[in-house]
Amino acid sequence: MIAGAVFCRFCHHKVKNEGKMQKRHNDRYRYFKEEAATAEKYFIPYISRFAAVEGSKVLEAGCGEGGNLLPFARMGCSVTGVDVSELRISQASDFFSREGIGGKFVCADILDYDAGDRRFDIIILHDVIEHVACKSALLARLRRLLAPGGVVFVAFPAWMMPFGGHQQIARSRVVSHAPFVHLLPSGWYRRLLVMSGEDGFTVNELMSIHKTRQTVEGFDRLARGAGFKVQDRQLWFVNPHYYIKFGLRPVRLCRLLSGIPYIRNFMATSCFYMLSN
Repeated sequence: MIAGAVFCRFCHHKVKNEGKMQKRHNDRYRYFKEEAATAEKYFIPYISRFAAVEGSKVLEAGCGEGGNLLPFARMGCSVTGVDVSELRISQASDFFSREGIGGKFVCADILDYDAGDRRFDIIILHDVIEHVACKSALLARLRRLLAPGGVVFVAFPAWMMPFGGHQQIARSRVVSHAPFVHLLPSGWYRRLLVMSGEDGFTVNELMSIHKTRQTVEGFDRLARGAGFKVQDRQLWFVNPHYYIKFGLRPVRLCRLLSGIPYIRNFMATSCFYMLSN
């Protein structure tokens, strides 16, 4: 099993905070529809610059409820979602049925997923890599699952951006609304979470992310080390998903700031990568 693969999108615990973010994470069908809208408006046009989408074979590793895959399925793609959570796989199947769309969803660790001889034209890894401890093994596995001429779309929040620790899932208003609080030393951060009344699951999840953090520079090294070619990289100052969630217009980080190592991580709320063999 992928060590440390606790995905905040897929968490099982009930978040009691009544804020909009917590309500969104509890209403999984709403979240499913929002992810589908973002994928249709932003992910597919980006991927289409590098690969033919219509009718392709698409795999998402860490698919959650499957929202990202819905617009691909509507374009005639054969979609497969793999996730370690039985609950999220069950929800994905249910939500696709509600939409009258076919899709295949498998409860498995992607490292153990048996695809047989099947290879995929497009692989999606969205908001997952920052939760995974064995990152090199994950990318190596995705490369083996990629068809010749295929592409891997990766997106993640840079670790040092204001909410790069996913602290917005916390119940405490102080923690969930505090930018950069996740950058505290691990001992101080854990103590703050406990003192704020977070349950054991949330504390362990957020501390896991604290260990498995992902930076732009780190991912560049990982991709090259796995044998991928980086076809493109886009760093976003305002995450495209924020348009669907909050009505904020997406803004790319300017070329100057995107090119400054370390500093760019404080401003990149989402990092898009297009990888190929």
